[in-house]
Amino acid sequence: MAASCRLKSMLALVTGGGSGIGRAICQRLSVEGASVVVVDLDISSANATLQTLSHNLSGQEHAAFATDVSKANHVNSLMQKIQGRYSVPPRIAISSAGITKDEFLLRLSEESFDSVLNVNLKGPFLITQAVARAIVASGEHGGSIINIGSIVGKVGNLGQSNYAASKAGVEGLTKTAAKELAKFGIRCNTVLPGFISTPMTDKVPQKVLDKFAGMVPLGRLGYPEDIADVCAFLASDDSKYITGASIEVTGGLFL
Repeated sequence: MAASCRLKSMLALVTGGGSGIGRAICQRLSVEGASVVVVDLDISSANATLQTLSHNLSGQEHAAFATDVSKANHVNSLMQKIQGRYSVPPRIAISSAGITKDEFLLRLSEESFDSVLNVNLKGPFLITQAVARAIVASGEHGGSIINIGSIVGKVGNLGQSNYAASKAGVEGLTKTAAKELAKFGIRCNTVLPGFISTPMTDKVPQKVLDKFAGMVPLGRLGYPEDIADVCAFLASDDSKYITGASIEVTGGLFL
C-alpha cells in the first residue's frame, strides 16, 4: 500500500465493490485519501467492503449502495443519492462490476449472451455517461473514469465469446469517451487484467490455475491489489496526461 494521499478530498465511485478486484480498488482508494462509494448488486457484500476501508484522513466519508448497473433507472437513482449525500458528483468512477456465463459458442444461449453484455458493457456505458453528465453539470473541470476490461477482450478465450465481446466493447467505449470528454478535462482509461485470483477463479480447478500461472512470464497469477495499484495511479494526477489508454496488467501473458 502506498503511503501517499494522492486522492485526498476526492470522491470515488466503484462498481462491483463488494468483492475481488472491486473490493481491492475500494481499499486502495481509501488508503490514498478518497471518500469511496462502494456499489454492488449485493448490499451485504458492499457493506462488508465498507467495514474494511481506511478512515485515516479527516473528511473521509464512505458509503455503500445496492445498484444494478445494467439498468439506467438504477444508475440515475444512485447518482441522485450520491449527490444528495455529498453535494458533489464523484470525480473518480471505476466500473469493476462483471459477470461470466461461460459456454461454447455452439451452445451459448441468447439469455447468457445478453446478461453478460448488460452487466459488463452496458453497465460501464451507463456509469460513464451518468458520471460525465454530473461532472459537466457541476461546472467543474476534470475527472477520471476507469473501466475494467480484460486481456480476453483482445485475444478471445474458449467458452467466453460473450465475455470477450463485452470486454472488447469496453475498450471501444472507453476510447470513444476519452475523445469526447477530453474537452471537459475528464480522462477515460481501461485496465486489462490477465489471470487474477478472485472469487471468480475460486471455481477453477487448481491444476488449471497452475497451468495458467505457467503461461505467465512473471510466474504467478495476479492479485486484486495489482489491479488496484494501477487504478489508483490512473485516478490520480500522476497520470494527468494519460487518456484513451488500455493498460495490460497481466504479468506478461500473451506477449
